Amino acid sequence: MRADRLVSLVLLLRRRGRLTADTLARELEVSTRTVLRDVEALSAAGVPVYAERGRYGGFVLAPGFRTELTGLNHDEALALLTAGSTRGEQVFGLGSALASAMRKVVDALPDGHRATASDAAQRFLVEPETDLLSRRAATEEVPGAAMIEIRRAVLVGHRLRIHYAAAGGPPRWRTVDPIGLVTVRDRGYLLATRSGADRTYRLSRIRAAEELPEPAERPDLVDLDTLWRERAARFLADDHLTVLVRVDPARREALLDTALTVRAEEPEADGRLRMELTFQDAWHAEWALWRLGAAAEALAPQSLRTSLRRRATAIATQYADREEPPSSRSWGD
Repeated sequence: MRADRLVSLVLLLRRRGRLTADTLARELEVSTRTVLRDVEALSAAGVPVYAERGRYGGFVLAPGFRTELTGLNHDEALALLTAGSTRGEQVFGLGSALASAMRKVVDALPDGHRATASDAAQRFLVEPETDLLSRRAATEEVPGAAMIEIRRAVLVGHRLRIHYAAAGGPPRWRTVDPIGLVTVRDRGYLLATRSGADRTYRLSRIRAAEELPEPAERPDLVDLDTLWRERAARFLADDHLTVLVRVDPARREALLDTALTVRAEEPEADGRLRMELTFQDAWHAEWALWRLGAAAEALAPQSLRTSLRRRATAIATQYADREEPPSSRSWGD
């Protein structure tokens, strides 16, 4: 771990020039004292890093101290730099590792490739945090310590104990055999088996995790793409409630945030979207559509339309016009 940090420190100085100890500490996510110890270790190992005193002082690296990675062409370097700028860098808790890797790639590029690829990557923006309607993208948060345990168990093939909160229920501990990790539209999933049965766990619902010493019961080779398609097909075949909806396109994403799946979607002549969605049950569908108000209309099943009408009638009755209460000025007269 320290060796990686020392390399990252050198690459930061190589790319950005003079940096203070405080700046290096923030970049490397360590204390200033750790940075000072690392600089001493680098100097002792013969790395030409030294301190410049004064108001604008800091640590600098002697010019020319680097290696070149000549195998990358311009487009390959551009692809790596663009990938490193996306929100996907946080997938599976590997954001800091990706940032460190990108520093190494940039530093190792030949002079001509490094300048042009870095400049070109600034012209691409992939998956910004907000869309054109200023809505922030949903982010999935998994405790860092839990993600480390999950990732390690998946890679080494050990059993995993997770504290998992299923939808609508309290967190419970489960022991699973991890198979792999999948990310779909910025949502991460753990594919596993439990007592021999297939299980798919949403990473954002894992509160804590613990890698166990015993080996996981799983095949040596796995095709995650095929496995994911098979599990998705089984999920769609489950006995969920299918709903036909007309929705204002401006509220489409809000509806998708609550639906389980989208089976069909097509625009209508008036600009609205007709969508066939699945929900967990009738209550789930009623809640999802009610929160959108007049921006969405359930077309089928009729039972859902009836329950929404009853709810709307009850609310309208509750807020119907009625005689105003006496003015507060008359109280106490």
